[in-house]
Amino acid sequence: MMLLFDRPEGRLQAVLKPSRLIRWVYIGRLSVAWAVLIAAFSKWLELDSDKTLIVMLTFVLSHIVTVASFAWSDVQRRPFTEGFFYLQLMVDLLVVTAAVHVTDGQVAALYILVNAVAAIFLPVRGAMLVAALGIVLYAADVSLLQATTLAAPFILQVLVFALAAAGSSLISAQLKVAGVGREALEAELKRVRLREADILRNIGSGIISVDETGELLFANASASELLGSDLEARVGTPILDYVHAVAPGLAEALRRATSEGWVAARSEGTLRRGELTVALGVTTTIAPADEAVGGRTITAIFKDISDQKRLEQLNLRAQRLEAVAELSASLAHEIKNPLASIRSAVEQISARPAANDDERTLGRLIVRESDRLSRLLSEFLDFSRVRVTKRELVDLGGVVRGAVRLAEAHPGRAPNSTIEVTITGDPLAVTGDEDLLHRAIFNLVLNALQATRPGTVVRVTAGPAPAERLPRGVPSLARGAVAIDVTDEGAGIATGVRERLFEPFTTTKVGGTGLGLAIAYRAIEAHRGVVLVDTGDTGSRFRVLIPYDDATPGVSE
Repeated sequence: MMLLFDRPEGRLQAVLKPSRLIRWVYIGRLSVAWAVLIAAFSKWLELDSDKTLIVMLTFVLSHIVTVASFAWSDVQRRPFTEGFFYLQLMVDLLVVTAAVHVTDGQVAALYILVNAVAAIFLPVRGAMLVAALGIVLYAADVSLLQATTLAAPFILQVLVFALAAAGSSLISAQLKVAGVGREALEAELKRVRLREADILRNIGSGIISVDETGELLFANASASELLGSDLEARVGTPILDYVHAVAPGLAEALRRATSEGWVAARSEGTLRRGELTVALGVTTTIAPADEAVGGRTITAIFKDISDQKRLEQLNLRAQRLEAVAELSASLAHEIKNPLASIRSAVEQISARPAANDDERTLGRLIVRESDRLSRLLSEFLDFSRVRVTKRELVDLGGVVRGAVRLAEAHPGRAPNSTIEVTITGDPLAVTGDEDLLHRAIFNLVLNALQATRPGTVVRVTAGPAPAERLPRGVPSLARGAVAIDVTDEGAGIATGVRERLFEPFTTTKVGGTGLGLAIAYRAIEAHRGVVLVDTGDTGSRFRVLIPYDDATPGVSE
């Protein structure tokens, strides 16, 4: 984009600015004063005493007024007024009149310059007043000081002065009208840019624009926040290598757009935030070549879609669990009754007087395994029957404490492991099924105690969830929620297990049924809540969000 001052009209407007033009007036005034003084010195012996006095007075007056005016306008930066401009023009008329007197009228054309400056500084009537005063001073100098008759050449010069003043005033008026329009346009453009900057600053998506060489042209605040760097400080420098280090997918989309002209309608990438990996949605566009940039402009719009991906996974998981629950219920019913008959028959056969030791041993084995299968089927039924059977006010703080006490007494916990409990905001009142919530939290705490390393601490926290911690796009959490975090210090969850973590039969423990987390998940889901998991080499954190609802005391719109 060509700058305003690079255009001819831009340069003209720059010169005509009062703050800049007044400096030229100072320079021109002092130049005339020095020129008169030098001319007087060159003919000092030939000058009359009155002309010598006029030269000295003019020189001193012009310097005093100029220095004082410069201090006012440039040192103290006081605002310009019409009175200030009238003073400058009066002094200039006196200086020009002195120069005309000393040179016997040879520089009378200087009046035209004063009139032109007056046309710029003053309204039309003011400019014409200055022109009239100049004519009066010129006539007084010719008739009184030079004792010359006002002949035809004088009248012709006065006419030229008047026409020049009128023309300058007309041109200046047109320029001022154009200037007002330009100022209004600039003000509107400034408002549009401020509004645009405000929108780009507050938009949640990151926006990056680069040229064909990968040099950064623009980045909004969200882009800096997402990529973890002040990108505005990097404007004008190559950016793709830095972006590749933190967001390879975004960098690849920009590279393909710059080199191949490929536009990403909706692609996905990842963003590294310390030990965490965040999913990004990326869209790129290519703008045609522009004079300011010298080539095409590539813009990438990207945002954190982790919550969206999590919600998609949660919905898919809920559908799978519902299908498995229905299948589990029907299978458990079909198997449990025949299994009970088999157990009873074997028990009776083993109890016969004619049964030998081997038969009794086999009978006890079958009974034991039948009981184990019966317990497993009961868990299947528990899994399939996870429903909120009653809705009442529940203090989640008390539920958490009870679940922790029960889990601490479980024999399957890691050796020498301990639990730290932190509960804020008591009472944490929600509406739900207390027994179902107790089972869910107990399963999560017990899972953490079994997964943590020996001698480490499992941390359980509960309290009102800050709005920024709530995943976007979950309607049930719009009114707020209680957050329960269960954090262990285990080895983390293997990549192959993470996607199936809450599905039945998914377990890494020897002898585990893989139903504990699945039951916990369905119990939380039955309360319109969500379960989120973060895991790494230093442990895992399960975050449960139980929403408030209309029946919860203390919760309002």
